[in-house]
Amino acid sequence: MRGYFGIGVEGLSKAINAGNLFRSAHAFGASFTFTIGGVWSRQEAHLADTSDAPGQVPFYRYDSVASMQLPAGCELVGIELLDTAVDLPSFRHPRSAAYVLGPERGSLSPELVAKCAYVVKIPTKFCINVAVAGAVVMYDRIINLGRFPARPLHPRGEPEPVPRHVHGRPVFRHE
Repeated sequence: MRGYFGIGVEGLSKAINAGNLFRSAHAFGASFTFTIGGVWSRQEAHLADTSDAPGQVPFYRYDSVASMQLPAGCELVGIELLDTAVDLPSFRHPRSAAYVLGPERGSLSPELVAKCAYVVKIPTKFCINVAVAGAVVMYDRIINLGRFPARPLHPRGEPEPVPRHVHGRPVFRHE
């Protein structure tokens, strides 16, 4: 898979949720993690992060939305239950992205939503745990951008062959 991604949270109030999210980010191959405002305690987060993600993956702490800096070409993707947001199953992930989730008992700030290139929602009836939401988004990114064979039409079917890529274009065996 080409590109990279980072994932973070704004206004987090429970460091243990960040530990869980960042552990999942480490497992899914995130290039960096971050927080914007909110609480952060590596010691408290470690209770849920047995992989020591901050020791393995670059971690950035921003005091405010205004102080947040992303790599050039990295698109900010907000994850929020807004009526105007794109449903995650219909979203094509950018090659280089930073995903940001809101606090446990709140939403992304209007200032942060304004900075997002995209706002995406997980099609659930109500908000789910921030770490679970982040894992769903990272899994969807891998499915969306990874080179996996197409799913079979029925449960016992054979998957489609994985296409080779030549000059960025998929080439199947029969071509």
